[in-house]
Amino acid sequence: MATDQSSPQRLLHEAFLRSLERDEGAEALRIGARRVTYRRLHERALALAGGLVSAASRPLRRVGVLAARSEDAYAGLLAALYTGAAVVPLNPAFPAERLRYMVTAASLDGLVADERGRRSLAALDDVLDGVGVVTEPVGPALAEPVPSSPEDIAYVLFTSGSSGRPKGVPVPHASVVAYLRHIRDRYAFTSDDVFSQTYDLTFDLAMFDLFVGWGSGGTVVSVPSHAYVSLPEFVARHGITVWFSTPRMISLARQARGMVPDSFPSLRWSLFCGEPLLVADAAQWQDAAPRSRLENLYGPTELTISCTAHRFDPGTSPGRAVNGIVPIGTIHPDHRYLLLGADEDGDGTGELCVTGDQMFPGYLDPSDDADRFVEHDGERWYRTGDLVRHVEGGELAYIGRRDHQVSIGGVRVELAEIESGLRRLPGVREAVAVAAAGRLVAFCVGEEHPSSVLLAELGSFLPRYMVPRHFEYLDELPLNANRKTDRLALSARAHALLGTGA
Repeated sequence: MATDQSSPQRLLHEAFLRSLERDEGAEALRIGARRVTYRRLHERALALAGGLVSAASRPLRRVGVLAARSEDAYAGLLAALYTGAAVVPLNPAFPAERLRYMVTAASLDGLVADERGRRSLAALDDVLDGVGVVTEPVGPALAEPVPSSPEDIAYVLFTSGSSGRPKGVPVPHASVVAYLRHIRDRYAFTSDDVFSQTYDLTFDLAMFDLFVGWGSGGTVVSVPSHAYVSLPEFVARHGITVWFSTPRMISLARQARGMVPDSFPSLRWSLFCGEPLLVADAAQWQDAAPRSRLENLYGPTELTISCTAHRFDPGTSPGRAVNGIVPIGTIHPDHRYLLLGADEDGDGTGELCVTGDQMFPGYLDPSDDADRFVEHDGERWYRTGDLVRHVEGGELAYIGRRDHQVSIGGVRVELAEIESGLRRLPGVREAVAVAAAGRLVAFCVGEEHPSSVLLAELGSFLPRYMVPRHFEYLDELPLNANRKTDRLALSARAHALLGTGA
């Protein structure tokens, strides 16, 4: 399908198709030693898309991709989009119960599975009845992508839900294209750029890795978990110029002694998103990548990848930080925000609510919409659940999660503030606080000290009711599939430690 390079982008995969037309022989993807051109990836996607159409017993509306970090994982994403369907990424490493729920909730019409995904198919057999499964192309390849509309859903991702089941988030082409337009204007990436691909494909930030990289005509490099053992060598070997990951990856690089000054000379952009970025971590990364501009991005899946950004400045950013966390910055153009409940607190803290082109229309299950939107001035605003406040420069500072505000002894406690205090303790590099059965439990990484010492130190700057009475030191904090700190696992561990049961 020929694309008019001068016309505005309308669909997510047009980012890839335009670069294909400009230089089909350019390298689109790198997985280990495997190098895949735009032409090869496109042809594989057309072949898989043809297989999906041939195997379909009904019109394709939603196509799952049960694959991870293989050529068919990336080609499968494009293939689903090429059929005119919404793509639903599925991680083969997820428990069968979770995969079964996602397949059913998404009402899949087709499924692409790579070699690893094929091993999960047996456990999903009964929920795949009527779903056309493609593990190798069968039938003629599509001649070109099936036309779609900007209002059609581009992808469906599942986020964790307070109800204990994942929530499906459908994101229209129009929302993600609006995001890509903003990114193109802000960063001016080029075909010379080489992008890291760190996020699991079930995480919306992976859409940045892929379609920002491909939309620039650049190369996307899949970063395996073992790369963090010698990250500077990996970045240099692949000539990566744009790094994008959760802040947790800074800790992994530091643990492997990969954070010495000027250890990432090739980087020109360093972007972090997905969890709070600590000032100390940002400063250390900036020293390691001195020719790189560093930004802290923020945004929930429901607002399409990210909706705010802060450019880190070692001179001014620390002064704008709250609890040692880098500000999340300013809202994207064409978006508006309000701080719900800010008047109720003396410091102006409120729940961030956002509306604009990137906002999704509502959850896959409409019952999940309850309490997630607010009507204001005749508009619908998404409630992020995140507490923020204004700081110097008209920027926003992240304070914590509304649902991480817990009650201890009848007093409201914000876990982010406790974690900031824990990081002040001697020898503590990382810390997470959780509440279990009305008691606070702290998990720390670093030099171990007796609890009596920690209690005395914390008591010197935190009220008694905010001081955890239970501490456990870990070699490292557990990560979930998206390489973010796994708070659910730590909560379960806290309940086991206290013998209270989850």
